[in-house]
Amino acid sequence: MKKQLFLLFLLLSFIGCAQKKTIKVACVGNSITYGYLLENRERDAYPAVLQRALGKPYVVENFGKSGATLLSKGHRPYIEQEEYKQALAFGADIVVIHLGINDTDPRNWPNYRDDFVTDYLTFINSFKKVNPKVRILIALMTPIGHTHPRFESGTRDWHEEIQEAIQRIAEEAKVQLIDFHSPLYAYPQLLPDAVHPNAEGAARIAEVVYKAITGNYGGLQLPAFYSDNMVLQHGRPLVIEGIANAKARVAISIGGQQLSTTATDNGQWQVILAPLKAKETYTLSVESEKEKKVFKNIIAGDVWLCSGQSNMEFTLSQASTGGTDIPQATYPTIRFCDMKARWRTDAVAWEPSALDSINHLQYFTPAQWQVCSPETAAQFSAVGYYFGKKLQETTDMPIGLICNAVGGSPTEAWVDRHTLEKRFPRILNDWRNNDFIMDWVRKRAGENIAKASDKSQRHPYEPCYLYEAGIAPLKSLAIKGVIWYQGESNAHNKEAYSKLFTLLVESWRETWHQPDMPFYYVQLSSINRPSWGWFREAQRRLLYSASHLGMAVSYDYGHPTDVHPQNKRPIGERLAYWALYDSYGRKDIVPSGPLCKSVSFKGSVATLFFDYDKGMHSADGKALRSFEVAGRNGIFYPATAKVVGEAIEVSSPEVTYPQQVRYGFAPFTDGNLVNGAGLPASTFVKGKLEN
Repeated sequence: MKKQLFLLFLLLSFIGCAQKKTIKVACVGNSITYGYLLENRERDAYPAVLQRALGKPYVVENFGKSGATLLSKGHRPYIEQEEYKQALAFGADIVVIHLGINDTDPRNWPNYRDDFVTDYLTFINSFKKVNPKVRILIALMTPIGHTHPRFESGTRDWHEEIQEAIQRIAEEAKVQLIDFHSPLYAYPQLLPDAVHPNAEGAARIAEVVYKAITGNYGGLQLPAFYSDNMVLQHGRPLVIEGIANAKARVAISIGGQQLSTTATDNGQWQVILAPLKAKETYTLSVESEKEKKVFKNIIAGDVWLCSGQSNMEFTLSQASTGGTDIPQATYPTIRFCDMKARWRTDAVAWEPSALDSINHLQYFTPAQWQVCSPETAAQFSAVGYYFGKKLQETTDMPIGLICNAVGGSPTEAWVDRHTLEKRFPRILNDWRNNDFIMDWVRKRAGENIAKASDKSQRHPYEPCYLYEAGIAPLKSLAIKGVIWYQGESNAHNKEAYSKLFTLLVESWRETWHQPDMPFYYVQLSSINRPSWGWFREAQRRLLYSASHLGMAVSYDYGHPTDVHPQNKRPIGERLAYWALYDSYGRKDIVPSGPLCKSVSFKGSVATLFFDYDKGMHSADGKALRSFEVAGRNGIFYPATAKVVGEAIEVSSPEVTYPQQVRYGFAPFTDGNLVNGAGLPASTFVKGKLEN
């Protein structure tokens, strides 16, 4: 008996020892692994943070070497450093490799790029030779910020090429690819010198490695926009994706469809279901391990994003028509997802707690889908409401409306970082003081962050910020298209805006993988601000810059001193006309007022020709107003205009031989040209000297 007890004791002791077997983790890399610039690298470098997170029985060692290259012919090859010898001698069970940043140096990548894949594969194999069972994790590189001195001269592009190479290497070597880039990319304040993460940035890297090693990704998670009452886009394959623990089974069911999948080593999962039938109501169930999420009263319809600045944010309760229309706003098949800002950009200084949340992209309130009712409609975007109401009444299609507009926001705040880095990098530099920002925007941002102690404090008006906080979280939700009401905070510089608007449309179409995604926008209204005539003209020209754009004219509802016209109903409905015509194929609907397409000159008379010209007349029964002509000197004079057939003839006794014609150029214009549908003509300039 004693012998049996002794043997049992030995067995239990052996099992205990086996359970406590040390797992050795080698963190191999450059100065980022080493912890360069950290005040206390022994505590804050990512390997140290990882050690605390893993605890026993893990032993994590830091083998980072500042300036090291992966390339064996680079200026400081890692394989020639003492740290490499130490890492091999460590005999790790798990090796985490983060190299490549220093290979972007002009001494390295331009000369030896062809060696990178081979050198990296050889590097991986050197650890496998020491321990054939070693688990290798290789990391996509941390970002290099736009303030880096070599950013535009090569580093930006070489960094991207190396990232692509690392992905190929992971596939070729059959090792796990982890991502050090995404957790930091939207947080430039975490890279004080544009390269090296601060303590918070290092902690984010450690979290990536911890999750990869343990497979613990926090269990079943879906994007925040999933809730009861949501609208899912019909007529397209339904993509549902999220996070779960590594290798966890995930089961999805909706409308009789049942699919399952397995989360990857990096905790990601995705299923693609057959398109949902429009107008049907569904329950969505997502289950993994012991967790289950159920979303009820989901309806299949069309989802539209309503974005921009304060005129899109402007609620139905604020509109002049709200008192009449709010009590009637009961539409069960119209649903709202209202992403309101947690802190309005009024002339106030935000508290430090708010500033910290803003730095972490926590600017919008978590939004749940709500059924349209007098209570929910009152606080939703007035333009969005009238747009959705017109669509729903005309098509009988359920309509989902997402609003994330922010008062005062400039266009650049809504464009993704990669696009601006590649196409307009100068606008990222010292954004509060550069030449592109409007003085008002600069002033208001300064007021809001006056209590900030962090020199790199962020603000919603910062380039890319609102994309990262409000657009990127929606990218996995299929949408029908976008309505956009913005420009007031860029109206001082039509040239920059023209470039930015084009990038905005391209950015969002790329985000949703829809190269022809409908994008309908509002031309700014009338107000006594000097640049607005030319700005409206710039917006008109942008209408022809890409397919499936539409522009709703609004100057006839402007105010000489108020940037927020009170009557939003016609604006929302004019956007809906574009959607009905262009997206729903309703060619019986006139989408726009007259749009000038050409001009001819004969003697003292200029003859103008238009699209959407049927039934042109003056809106008030009086003579046509706001037409001007100019000769070769470019000086404009008031002109007389009259409808002749399907054209308009314009002349002025002050100009013998006109060379240019323009319409509606006064900042606060009284132009009165409309078509048979009662829709106003856009501001325009046409002629031989056209800018």
